[in-house]
Amino acid sequence: MVVSGCWVTGQKGKGLRVTAEADSPPSGRARLTDVAKLAGVSVGTASKALSGSGRMRPETRQRVLDAVATLGFRPNPQAQSLHTGRSWTVGLMTTDGIGRFSTPVLLGAEDALGAGKISVLLCDTRGDGIREQHHLRNLVDRRVDGIIVTGRRTDPRPPLKGVAPIPTVYALSPSTDPEDISVVSDELSGVTLAVEHLLATGRTRIAHLTGPAHHAAAQNRARHTSELLAAAGLELSTGRVHFGEWSEAWGRRGAEAVLRTAPDTDAFFCGNDQIARGVTDALREGGVEVPRTVAVVGYDNWGTMALASRPPLTTIDTDLAEIGRQAALRLLSAIDSERESGVHTVPCRLVVRDST
Repeated sequence: MVVSGCWVTGQKGKGLRVTAEADSPPSGRARLTDVAKLAGVSVGTASKALSGSGRMRPETRQRVLDAVATLGFRPNPQAQSLHTGRSWTVGLMTTDGIGRFSTPVLLGAEDALGAGKISVLLCDTRGDGIREQHHLRNLVDRRVDGIIVTGRRTDPRPPLKGVAPIPTVYALSPSTDPEDISVVSDELSGVTLAVEHLLATGRTRIAHLTGPAHHAAAQNRARHTSELLAAAGLELSTGRVHFGEWSEAWGRRGAEAVLRTAPDTDAFFCGNDQIARGVTDALREGGVEVPRTVAVVGYDNWGTMALASRPPLTTIDTDLAEIGRQAALRLLSAIDSERESGVHTVPCRLVVRDST
């Protein structure tokens, strides 16, 4: 099946209020004039925001989309397609069959696209190049207005072939072509939040356990951790980064190895929440109190792991939904011929729980 899902969604307007007299249309179906009035723009600007024509600030476009969602405005898709030559559909191509990372990105993209009544066609390539080309041909045949590409890793990926001139944005997994538009997590901000939090709690003997050395996420987080500690006049408790797997089993084994080598370790900063949960299990089973004796910080803020950990994990939230939303907004701008090439980052945030 080429298209595994198609949705038209909307959200309540952010910062907009709904009152029976002032904001709601006087009667019957909402009109474009009602949308323009609520968004505080001219009818022409509202029309351009919905048709994908003309230049405008992203905030202006978002106000119009929020007004559309609030009023339940429903433009005539047939008339719009004939007038603009657009299909009002966007393809979202993912390599993440499990959905662990692509689902939050998709939901964020729908927040921006759904309010404008743009359909999303979801295609899962399962990491297979032949399947990717098959889905791509079908998206081109369907005359999609644009494509968002995402995956389950932060490693740069080759750009799609044969999509020109369809606007394309890469989310989470950046394109290797600097002329493409990519929206990614700001790894440096995430690692900085984690390391500074541990230092602020008085930890000075910090170990770093992370995933496979050939993964960009593991390499970047390890490099930033080492550099930040060096800037503070410190080094990793064992003198090196411990690369392994993105798993709880590796977290358990790694924690045991670290404590054998450096028993005075007072904190673990882990490359993801699975590893961190394995670390807390090993510490608890070894009679080490968390966080009194050893603090633990994870990465990703994956609720399944972070909240089920004993104790619940302090971790870094990469804000995948915001990555998706930003990717969608940049795609809409690209459809309007307002391309902002290059890599755009979304900051992380620290979520403090009982493990620190």
